[in-house]
Amino acid sequence: MELISNENSTVLEQSENSSSSQIIKIFKEQESNLQSIKNSTARDRRKKLKLLKSKIFEYREAIQNALFADFKKPAIETDVSEIYPSIAELKHTLNHFEDWMLDEEVDTPITLLGSSAYIRYEAKGNCLLITPWNYPFYLAISPIIYAVAAGNAVILKPSEFTPNTAKILKKLLAEVFSEKEVAVIEGDHHVSTELLKLPFHHIHFTGSPKVGKIVMEAASKNLSTCTLELGGKSPTIVDETANMKEAANKIVWGKFLNEGQTCIAPDYILVHESKMAALVAAMKVEIENKYGSNMSSRMQGGNLCRMVNSRHFSRVQDLVEDAKSQGAIVEYGGDFNEADNYIDPTILSSVPKHSNILQEEIFGPVMPMISYKSIDEALQIINGKERPLALYIFSKKEKNIEYIMQNTSAGGTCINDTLLHITQPNLPFGGINNSGIGKSHGKWGFIDFSNERSVHRQHFRFSMSMLLQPPYNKFSKFVIDMTMKYF
Repeated sequence: MELISNENSTVLEQSENSSSSQIIKIFKEQESNLQSIKNSTARDRRKKLKLLKSKIFEYREAIQNALFADFKKPAIETDVSEIYPSIAELKHTLNHFEDWMLDEEVDTPITLLGSSAYIRYEAKGNCLLITPWNYPFYLAISPIIYAVAAGNAVILKPSEFTPNTAKILKKLLAEVFSEKEVAVIEGDHHVSTELLKLPFHHIHFTGSPKVGKIVMEAASKNLSTCTLELGGKSPTIVDETANMKEAANKIVWGKFLNEGQTCIAPDYILVHESKMAALVAAMKVEIENKYGSNMSSRMQGGNLCRMVNSRHFSRVQDLVEDAKSQGAIVEYGGDFNEADNYIDPTILSSVPKHSNILQEEIFGPVMPMISYKSIDEALQIINGKERPLALYIFSKKEKNIEYIMQNTSAGGTCINDTLLHITQPNLPFGGINNSGIGKSHGKWGFIDFSNERSVHRQHFRFSMSMLLQPPYNKFSKFVIDMTMKYF
């Protein structure tokens, strides 16, 4: 089975280390080194993670330049959304991972009197990371942090659509880790397909649900465990009690960050019909305050990146044209510069519910808006789609907030904000069903790359279970009857 190619144009040429024989060689070298990595001490792991943090600071400008070369990502936005989150997760991990490594004692029921039990966190082993192009640095570094903290070997396959960032990752990581512990293998989707044939103990994939299904099918052939960080259509509800200026500020930032190419970006807005005009007006003001008063100033302002390639540019443009052809109104933007893969921040209203833009994840700087009369009408739209990775609620009414929470399901939720739940290190991050399987970040990231090994220890020769061993007799029956009745 072959991974879907996202681009028919230029892709990164397969280098020598991307050949099948070289992939197998690296895999086997890591496999032979697994026990050594697994038995590494907290001090060993700390040393590597601290060096990784130091190298990220050292490479800061090179990372900024690479992301600008890949899709004109502004340097400060790279700091905010790629470098800072990596550093923050490293700091949090360095502060806590030794506690995460400790055996976790659990209570012992009276029926197991004389014994004790605990959970030991041990490395899963060989791990494959397949990372995406939208946040190509952060979404590669983040799982590496937890995989290393848990004592695993890692092969990283970065996206071929951000080749400059992939090269920086390879160079930076080679200065921190031996290839027997962390290796970077560049190449296109054929390389991913070759890697997925190998019997990894764990696979961590970030990307679309469509490709996630392929990864999961490939993993099943080796019974590899999987973490899938996917996406989908993350809704935003703005009710009649919300502060429109505040909602517009936070929605505009969350939507147009990274040119809308964010898995947890607000995908569409459901706004109470009495507030539609006010929210549209407030969003126009926020777009111009943040990015410029016209398309030319927004393109030249250095605050918006570009679509990653021509295919994704055309895909989003087609979604807009399809919506317009069915009656959608362009409230703002709607302009495209094909030569620069630039799409102007766009707001659509009166969007038909059956249009493609309300069926597919947009992954671009276009915000469709739908008005509703009652909360139940909005929830019917949300619950008629796959469970989202994120759901955003803007409201001052606690009753409405709780009603929405009780009657929806999502990987994560922000109330009166967007995106920021991903930055909270004490919350698990991940989706549910179509939007993802498994959780990561913080302690959950460490657990993601660990086997929770159950250990039961008997401290005396006699154990309660011996009363229930054959030959079965009246006393055996009496003991089990009493046990079931009272314990």
